[in-house]
Amino acid sequence: MWISAWPLLYFLFIKIQKMKGHPIKQVAILLVSVMLLYGCGVTKPYVRPTVTTDSLFRDVHTTDTTTIADIPYRVMFKDPYLLNLIQEGIANSYNLKIAVARIKQAEANLKQSKAEFLPNINAGPQVTKQRLPSDQTQGFASNQTIYQLSASAGWEADLWGKLKSTEKGALASLLESDAYKRATQTQLVSDIAINYYNLLAYDKQLAITVESVKNFKEDVETNKTLKAANRITEASVVQSEANLYAAEVSIPDLKNNIRQTENAISVLIARPSGPIERDSLSNQKFDTILQTGVPAQLLGNRPDVQEAEYALRYYYEQINVARAYFYPKLTITAQGGWQNVELKNFFSASALFGNLVGGLLQPVFNQGLNKQRLALAKAQYEENVFDFHQALLNAGQQVSDALYSFQSAQEKRSIRTQQLEALKKAVDYNRELLNYGYAQTSYLDVLTSEQGYFSAQLNEVSDQLQQLSAVVNLYQSLGGGWK
Repeated sequence: MWISAWPLLYFLFIKIQKMKGHPIKQVAILLVSVMLLYGCGVTKPYVRPTVTTDSLFRDVHTTDTTTIADIPYRVMFKDPYLLNLIQEGIANSYNLKIAVARIKQAEANLKQSKAEFLPNINAGPQVTKQRLPSDQTQGFASNQTIYQLSASAGWEADLWGKLKSTEKGALASLLESDAYKRATQTQLVSDIAINYYNLLAYDKQLAITVESVKNFKEDVETNKTLKAANRITEASVVQSEANLYAAEVSIPDLKNNIRQTENAISVLIARPSGPIERDSLSNQKFDTILQTGVPAQLLGNRPDVQEAEYALRYYYEQINVARAYFYPKLTITAQGGWQNVELKNFFSASALFGNLVGGLLQPVFNQGLNKQRLALAKAQYEENVFDFHQALLNAGQQVSDALYSFQSAQEKRSIRTQQLEALKKAVDYNRELLNYGYAQTSYLDVLTSEQGYFSAQLNEVSDQLQQLSAVVNLYQSLGGGWK
């Protein structure tokens, strides 16, 4: 529509120039005429791309909108040591400070885009020294000094919404920066919690290993005594020593894991590497029902999904800006002040001057540039459409993975409890049979059952860690942690 409208604007501009009357009146008529045509508009409002969220959560079908993402982290986590670490991380994390700095940059860009709606105003004194040619001064050379104090203003009318779209794009960029900050916080809360639980798991595995080493040392001494009495073979002695060494060799690795995890947490909370105060794994629990809500809520709860959509909105507005470059630009400039060749009469009424100019400028030779600008904006928008869909798919996958990981950990812990009970009984029964001199029982049976029990205890810790980590991952994947 505007392709046929802009020649009409140009025609109006020419006609108005030929009209008699005050220049301000002429500019006003031109401006009103343009505004009447402006109703057509070349920019289009942003509309979210069609997305399908119904099946994002695998094997989860619910209409209940209650979700743990709405629970503040102060309520979600019960361990006071963990809460202190999370709060310290939020207060001091350099990643969060970087995110805040990005918000400040986006705020400055938004203010700058708003300022584009205002006229540019310049003012200042000027002194001109000039020599006029003799043919203009009746054969006499003339040197003249002109004093001037003036102010000028220029304003571009946002006829096609270019400035407005630029402002909307800057706002989308600001909202994107805010979403990035919230995404950074959810990741920070998750990283601190998971590393904290890893630390507690290493502590417990180390305690189990140290206790098992004591038992294995007793087995070695017992086996040596029995071997000296010719009640067992050398094989039992060697096997007891192998069990002891297998347990002892894992202690340095566990201590190394503990130290590195402490250092990792220290970095997350912007603290020099050092020890971390903590509770025990056995005291960790969640009394919250793990509700996911409906998949569509990811659009409002997941900061990274929102970040992707705000980026999409930004590039959509760039398309609007690119379209506006195809149409004429209306500028209004004004200048006024005093000009005189003598300072003593500088502010006299006769020295006062002024002018007002309005003009339409239609691009002619830069159509190729405008087309490329529009093509680039459309391609960038298309790329971000895919990014938005991908972010939503990734969010659904993470929720599905966390849910299944939690369920599988629950199943394993139930079975693991039975395994531990059976292995403990096997150790006790083998010892009793050996003490009573049962011929078909050897100390190798005791050592084998003890080794199995030791491994099952370590695996139980891993099962509990998997369950705790799955809760944290589910909480983050649903968008929890920034409230």
